[in-house]
Amino acid sequence: MNGRQRILIVDDEKFNRLMLSELLLPDYEVFLAKNGEQAIICARATPQPDLILLDVIMPGMDGYEVLRRLREDERTCHIPVMFITGMGEADDETKGLDLGAVDYVLKPFRSAVVRARVRNHMSYIWQRKQLERDAFIDGLTGIPNRRRFDQALDTEWRRANRHKSLLSVAMIDIDYFKQYNDTYGHGAGDEALRQIAKAMVQIANRSGELVARYGGEEFVILLPDIEREEAVRIAERIRHSVEKLGLRHETSHAAPFVTISVGGVSAIPLVNASVTELLARADDQLYLAKQSGRNLVSWYD
Repeated sequence: MNGRQRILIVDDEKFNRLMLSELLLPDYEVFLAKNGEQAIICARATPQPDLILLDVIMPGMDGYEVLRRLREDERTCHIPVMFITGMGEADDETKGLDLGAVDYVLKPFRSAVVRARVRNHMSYIWQRKQLERDAFIDGLTGIPNRRRFDQALDTEWRRANRHKSLLSVAMIDIDYFKQYNDTYGHGAGDEALRQIAKAMVQIANRSGELVARYGGEEFVILLPDIEREEAVRIAERIRHSVEKLGLRHETSHAAPFVTISVGGVSAIPLVNASVTELLARADDQLYLAKQSGRNLVSWYD
């Protein structure tokens, strides 16, 4: 596993928090909360916990209410929750499971049982996340794929709409890539795609920024919450970084090496506008860049 998985322990009794923490710290990164309000804040924080151990009986907001709120929030509805309880009644267990708890840890704690139950769930969580990650990663270049981009774009579009902030998108096409494959072979073409993807990711790598393979020789870049001029500068830096790779391309009409054309748009989402319109404008600019000689950036005014 890459990195330690994270567990949030929520219990109003300090003794229980410390005891569970001592049991799990050797294998996991552990965070502590002493009430429901703290639990919700911690669950929404970045990075989020992979698993929450949640006490049922707490003053104020009890575990059932915490779980309800976690499940109603799109930011936390996916986090598995195991209840901590001293109650052995079947009705109480059924209530928790009906609300979405994945399991119970009973008090008084039995160390071996707690570790085993947590380990089993963490193993499943890791496997599930690996499958999700693989579904969102392009197998050739190792960067996000179109599915991941569409998901991120939808999230950033809604956020930009709420905050009335700028959202920039750039569409990228490798110039005369069919001719490159015809001349040097698809193995060389695959290697070129990998190097170009790596060059782009090294530049557009700040929080929220996303470089994805859109399909074939097309890439797309998501640049949230920056000024138009900065988005254009990033696009130019990316274009130049690919140029600097110096990948020989004798059959290109743009340059004797591999180059890219970039079309972009920066906009504040309007209530009646759509993501499709944003992408269409970026694609129109990409067409203009190619019509104007390629190996350049064209941005919507």
